[in-house]
This record gives sequence, structure tokens and C-alpha cells, in this order.
Amino acid sequence: MKRLAIVFFAVIVLLSGCAQPSNSSAASYKQITQEEAKEMMTKKDGHIIVDVRRQDEYDDGHIPGAVLIPNESITDRQPKELPDLNQIILIYCRSGRRSKEASQKLADIGYTNVYEFGGIITWTGEIEK
Repeated sequence: MKRLAIVFFAVIVLLSGCAQPSNSSAASYKQITQEEAKEMMTKKDGHIIVDVRRQDEYDDGHIPGAVLIPNESITDRQPKELPDLNQIILIYCRSGRRSKEASQKLADIGYTNVYEFGGIITWTGEIEK
């Protein structure tokens, strides 16, 4: 009985070494608060602010300096407006849904510093038209 337990334990140990590794390197983005985003926007670090709403929404008002890249236009290819995969990218939309989708798509493409901070409807900072 003791020998059977030892053999069973040895088999378990051997099989556990054959297990598939978890996919811990899955591409992801970082969700931050709007206050954190405001702080990041004050730094001269080469960041870019991306508005992923539609053109008409952008025209109604956007965060100063934001570049418009509608969520629907982001596919599996690197947008021309974002040539550096390591650039800090701060993303927002109207309420936070599209910015999450766009952030994940950009992370999947290979962008490494994507920060999603929700929607402009709760933004307390400056807005320009």
C-alpha cells in the first residue's frame, strides 16, 4: 500500500511538470482613474491622448490635445496615428465602454503602455470644441 502511494505521488509530480503554462503574458491595458490620467497629462513624457468616439462627438467637445481615432476604425493593424508601440497612450470615450474595447484592441496589436480612463461624461477637466 505504501509503495502504491509512492508510485501515485511520483506520477502526479511527473504529470504536473507536463501541464501547459498559464497564459500570463496575455496582452492587456491598465485602467486608471481620471485623476491619474490628469496627472499623467501634465508630464512631458511623449504621451498621446486618444478619443475613440465618433467624429461628431469629438466635434461637440474633447479633451485638449486629444487625437481622434474612432473605436470602429481600430482593427488588427497599427493605426498610423500611433507609430510607437511603446508610447504612453491615454484613452477615453463617452462613457467608458468603447475606450475599454479600443484599449484591448491596441494591447492585442502590441502596444505596451495603454491606459484607459473612462468617459468624457464624468471628466472634470478642460474641454475644448
